[in-house]
Amino acid sequence: MESRVLSRKRRRIELDTSGFVILRIQNPPSLKSDSIRLKSDFIHLKSDSLYTIGRCNRHCDFVCNDSRISNRHCQILFDSIENKLFVIDGFVENCYSSSEIGDFFRIRKCCNKEGFTRASTNGVFVNGVRVTKGGVFELFVGDSVSFVKTRVKSEPSFGFLVEKIVRKEDVLGCNQIGYSGGSSSNSKWLQGECRKTVVGGFGFGGRRRNEHLIDRAVFLLNQCRETLHSVDPVSHLRRCCMLLNKERKMARIQNGHSAAVCGSGDGRVGSTDVVGGGLRCGSVKAVSGENDIDLSSKTDMKVPGASSGKKFYLNRVKFMDHDNQHEVVSLPELLHPVATLSRMFIATFTNDVLWFLSYCEVPNHLPITIACHNTERCWSSDLDKRTSTPYPEYPNLVLVYPPFPEVIAFGKDRKRQGIACHHPKLLVLQREDSIRIVVTSANLVSKQWNDVTNTVWWQDFPRRNEPDYSSLFTHFTDGDVGFKSDFAAQLAGFVASLISDVPSQGQWIAELTKYDFSGAVGHLVASVPGMHKHNNPFPLEPVNFLSNQAEHRSSWSISTKFLGSVEASVVGLKHRFHTSADSNGAQLKTLAAFLRRCRENVFGMSEVVLRRNTKIPADSNAVSVLICDLDEASEGDYIQLGFLPRNIANWVAPLCDAGLFSFTACIYPKEALAAALEGSNSKVQLILYVAQGPNFHEISTMIKPAHVAAICSLLASVQRCSGIWRLREVLDQYKWPELLETDFIYGSSSIGTSIDPKFLAAFSAAAGKKSLQYPDSEESDPEWGIWNANQEARNPSMRILFPTIQRVKAAPCGIWPSRRLLCFSEKTWQRLRTVDMLRDSVPHPKCRVGYPMHVKVARRRFKSKTGKSSFGWVYCGSHNFSPAAWGRPVAAPSVERTDKSAGTTSCPSSRLHICNYELGIVFVVPPSDKNSKSTDLDDIVLPFVVPAPKYRQCDRPATAQAMREALAELGELEKKILESQAGEEAEEMMAMMEEGIPEEEELVELTTYVSEEKDEEKAYAETLWVQVDSSEG
Repeated sequence: MESRVLSRKRRRIELDTSGFVILRIQNPPSLKSDSIRLKSDFIHLKSDSLYTIGRCNRHCDFVCNDSRISNRHCQILFDSIENKLFVIDGFVENCYSSSEIGDFFRIRKCCNKEGFTRASTNGVFVNGVRVTKGGVFELFVGDSVSFVKTRVKSEPSFGFLVEKIVRKEDVLGCNQIGYSGGSSSNSKWLQGECRKTVVGGFGFGGRRRNEHLIDRAVFLLNQCRETLHSVDPVSHLRRCCMLLNKERKMARIQNGHSAAVCGSGDGRVGSTDVVGGGLRCGSVKAVSGENDIDLSSKTDMKVPGASSGKKFYLNRVKFMDHDNQHEVVSLPELLHPVATLSRMFIATFTNDVLWFLSYCEVPNHLPITIACHNTERCWSSDLDKRTSTPYPEYPNLVLVYPPFPEVIAFGKDRKRQGIACHHPKLLVLQREDSIRIVVTSANLVSKQWNDVTNTVWWQDFPRRNEPDYSSLFTHFTDGDVGFKSDFAAQLAGFVASLISDVPSQGQWIAELTKYDFSGAVGHLVASVPGMHKHNNPFPLEPVNFLSNQAEHRSSWSISTKFLGSVEASVVGLKHRFHTSADSNGAQLKTLAAFLRRCRENVFGMSEVVLRRNTKIPADSNAVSVLICDLDEASEGDYIQLGFLPRNIANWVAPLCDAGLFSFTACIYPKEALAAALEGSNSKVQLILYVAQGPNFHEISTMIKPAHVAAICSLLASVQRCSGIWRLREVLDQYKWPELLETDFIYGSSSIGTSIDPKFLAAFSAAAGKKSLQYPDSEESDPEWGIWNANQEARNPSMRILFPTIQRVKAAPCGIWPSRRLLCFSEKTWQRLRTVDMLRDSVPHPKCRVGYPMHVKVARRRFKSKTGKSSFGWVYCGSHNFSPAAWGRPVAAPSVERTDKSAGTTSCPSSRLHICNYELGIVFVVPPSDKNSKSTDLDDIVLPFVVPAPKYRQCDRPATAQAMREALAELGELEKKILESQAGEEAEEMMAMMEEGIPEEEELVELTTYVSEEKDEEKAYAETLWVQVDSSEG
């Protein structure tokens, strides 16, 4: 150890010339250690030694058992070269030389970028101000550091106070700063097993009068020096003002205390424990005040004005200065003023709820529903696992885990799970006079709002004078002139699909009826997992309706308002037709005779009779399904086929009993007869048609909580176009001139592994692509004009934007952040490299170049004949470019075509296999007349450069394999840092990964789809049949 002998008038003393720091533990518990006994509230840290605070005994010098603290929560370093004390949110491995560590902290302090640290979970707070996640912050005398946010203002902050910073020159020239020598006998430092005398007035023997004023002056001088040397003096001054305005309690070291030296010559220390969940001299749980704010975002917060909804914005990120090329917005700005919010609904993939509540200063009384992904819960059939309330401090906050349907599970077995993901990013912000809908590509985590480029769209909608439940069932074609916006119906249907298993959350549907969405500029495009079928047209002349008057016969009239259809089934059909119940086949013959006489509509379906069974004890909501000769129907001239499934009857019964809705239904007669035969286990398909009931227009005055939950289930069940079928529904309203197309692009942070010409053709056809370029080769085809897989293979219709590995490697933040966001398999790259399809994704505006993008944006652009304007459409939202997100068309086995030249998008009997919940918005600028004034599509600024640069021969996309190879080329220091990050808190790391869900098995069993009756449906029907038979007997 370097030392120097100083001469004084009366004596010679030996001084330790290295600097040190004295920290005072705030609200400390009792401390203990295997190597040292800590009986003090003070800690002495040596310069150029890296100290770690967290939960992990192995890696930390100070350990805390509190679950809110990360394994390695933060690190502290006193740099003797610059004489600065740093704290870092998270950690960097303490396995390098002191000079390397100091260089690392100095570089991180200047650029303040992430990528080489592992941030803490709940943050580090300096004087109540949150340090940037993974960022480095300089500490001064008097600064209070805490490790998590307190829930109430009165709760004590737990962490430490910077009591004294003694620099190297201060030790060598102590008399120059006003300190006098002091007795060494009253100041003892404990280090390992030995004690060392410290002289020169730097012990705990006592404090000089007015010394707190000196500390304050030193603090202010340090702030001035930092301002002069900072890259952005204005921002530094603003931050200083925030710090100085905080009320700080400058703790004083009292006589009689000693400080523990945690460290040895090599900078490593034994772990010390804090009893009772406090600091174990290795694990400190940081606590801060109620009014804590985040340094990284709040300083420049602006209140966003009303959005026109005609374009999207980008999120406000902390690494750049914002120019006027593209409007930006932050999450707190979207919620502002948070005090006026009456309730909030959020849908997200990954989430950090505590960060969100703290970051946006959300009141703990506000009702909040957050739908999020959880593989185990979303696949579970246990309805109790659909929700959780994990935050007692926020009693009105509920986490909802939307269900994944069994039909998309491997082997249709829910226990085996499957490829599925709850992936939307939606915020519904309700106020008394308006409601704000936000559709974004950012999950509810700090990194995606503050460090990664994402798209954000929002629009405000006014409150109605009275609720309008008819808006929940609006269709495009409902408008007398042009098209009527179905924004409310699409929004309500999507929200209902997320919360249908949670009746208490059904109130959200009632709330949406209070607002007027007719002014929506964009069109919502949602994906809901399942095996979807094309919507079934309403029968022209239904005769039997189920309403509050039981089943009644009535002629269909123009006043009967059709609202939608639901794909259901008939359960229990085999009960009366199996061998033991119908030994001579009489019942089966009667059924065949009835079915033969049934009138079939143009779709081959026949109407059935629905009847309420209120007197069945097993289920008061039971609904029977009967068939009769509708031409010569008489009392008793019918045969009961079975019942509606329990989950359907549970909402049909209360809605029809109240007269709010009426129902009629159709089946396929041949399908019913086949299911009645012995040995058949196939499900009998039933299409349930929904119409307005006699009391529909009084629904707002008659509705009860049971009705709200039933309407929510109805909306979740109503057939809607989903995925690429919804995209086609929106874009098919216009005629797109193929010869005027200038570009068709899709930029996405994840590219599906099962992309092939069939999916590309299906997506392009849904986007309005036609094959008019090839009239000669397609003229004799009955499906002439539809873009198909053969054409796609010959002439790719679109371009995919994805960053090259060279671009990712050259990023200032390195490879690691992109490795968490980008997903492109090597197999997909090998499949696409021979076609001219890939383009480099270059961020726009220029200030975002070099930083990760998480956007999902598509555009098809046309140039007018005059060349003065552009039109077309733009999509932004959560859909990555994959069949899992958009859906893959699958031909039904009974109608599968043998003509392989035909596309997969035109067969009306095909189904659409979708794996994910997704949500996005489409902006349409239609072709206009010469004299009309319309919006120019180029007014919607894209987040990447267009036209996008082509891949050069040497270029390669940033696939997972390419990024692994690039990481292997890094220097030893960076590699060790990244390896430590990868191994630390693996579960938390997975939560931050956005697109890590594979799709390799997406095609499993798609073509073998056959709907069969479930065991629970059989048991339910059998119970009802037993009670029906006993009542008839």
